[in-house]
Amino acid sequence: MSASEKLKASAEQVMGKAVRKTAHALGNEKTALKGAALEARGKARRLKEKGKDAFKD
Repeated sequence: MSASEKLKASAEQVMGKAVRKTAHALGNEKTALKGAALEARGKARRLKEKGKDAFKD
């Protein structure tokens, strides 16, 4: 996994989690769902890069 892609994946996960938790605490479910989607996209990006690394070896 390249360092820049790993950083992007981690940033999306952290940002998504922060948005989701903050919005949920404020009672804004629509924004909480957007944060959850961002977090899921970060997880998917991480898994994609891990898969690419597995086939590299």
